[in-house]
Amino acid sequence: MPKIEVYSTAVCPYCVAAKNLLKAKGLSWEDVFVDADPAQRAVMLKRSGGARTVPQIFINDRHVGGYDELVAAERSGKLAELLASAA
Repeated sequence: MPKIEVYSTAVCPYCVAAKNLLKAKGLSWEDVFVDADPAQRAVMLKRSGGARTVPQIFINDRHVGGYDELVAAERSGKLAELLASAA
């Protein structure tokens, strides 16, 4: 099972859309809410190379990016490769 982490906030429509895409694929993830825990925002910034927007998505500790990058990875087939790398 791939390790998926989604850094998000409680009121982010792109976060909801990203999670809906993952859910539609039958995947589970760990939510990291950066609005409730400022220390986690600092972790997100460091891990993502300074990306300040949410969501920031990591699959098997590899930075995918935000919602747009997740959708692009799904369309290009890269998402399937990332998910398979856990096996």
